[in-house]
Amino acid sequence: MAGEYYDFGPHKIHHSSVFHTSDLSFAFVNLRPAVPGILLPHLFYLHVLVCPKREAKRVADLTDDETIDLWCIAKKLGRQLESYHKASSLTFCIQDGPQAGQSVPHVHIHILPRKNDDFENNDDIYDEINEKEKELNRELGVDKERRDRSLEEMAIEADEYRKFVF
Repeated sequence: MAGEYYDFGPHKIHHSSVFHTSDLSFAFVNLRPAVPGILLPHLFYLHVLVCPKREAKRVADLTDDETIDLWCIAKKLGRQLESYHKASSLTFCIQDGPQAGQSVPHVHIHILPRKNDDFENNDDIYDEINEKEKELNRELGVDKERRDRSLEEMAIEADEYRKFVF
């Protein structure tokens, strides 16, 4: 383990929220997830992020090895998360640069397990991701249903995922 925290742009991700690492990347549960929870009763919403250990602001800043590692992990985790949550599809999303909605200047892939009718209009998920990104930056009061999760709640989810990852 890299230490107590992993760097995610200007943010520190506690190791208990990280459920997979490779030499070049790490995967962690999202503080402000966007998809309604499917399985775990204590999860109202879910989604995970995969990012390179080295802080690369944009996709073009990644080395070829980082790009390959990032997408190989996203592919494997996506398959495992889809199965675990009994989802029927996945949304993979990268916001590459501030005008694309990227609020954390560190490349990251969102992996969101999807099920039928989780959003009224399928593309509404992108609005939801953008809204969660904006909320993080504004640090406004959070509504009851979409509150920031505690470190303990995030650790519980990460512990569940560690049981089946690779």
